[in-house]
Amino acid sequence: MINSVVLVGRLTRDPELKYTPNGKPYCSFTVAVDRPFTDENGERETDFIRVVSWNKTAENMKNYLIKGSLVGVTGRIQVRSYEKDDRTVWMTEVVASRVDFLDYRKNEENKGEEVTK
Repeated sequence: MINSVVLVGRLTRDPELKYTPNGKPYCSFTVAVDRPFTDENGERETDFIRVVSWNKTAENMKNYLIKGSLVGVTGRIQVRSYEKDDRTVWMTEVVASRVDFLDYRKNEENKGEEVTK
């Protein structure tokens, strides 16, 4: 079986680092990915794809990326569910095995130096 995803797009907001109850770092984020074709008005449509990264990747994202950063994501699709208000909610997301930083952003902590990852 093959479950593989490769995306290139921009972050829709600053990465927010969170921790599981066991202290494992993770970062949930959305990547805006333009479709490779235009609509009848000549405009590109965009898909907004939910992604989660874990551990050091999540920590690096928080330290070096901001809203609008261009990223390449490699991972797998995961479908999960949870109960809310007596109904089942299904969620599809990409679990990142790798996040490549495809442009740089300036970070206050590095005093304006360019950062690439």
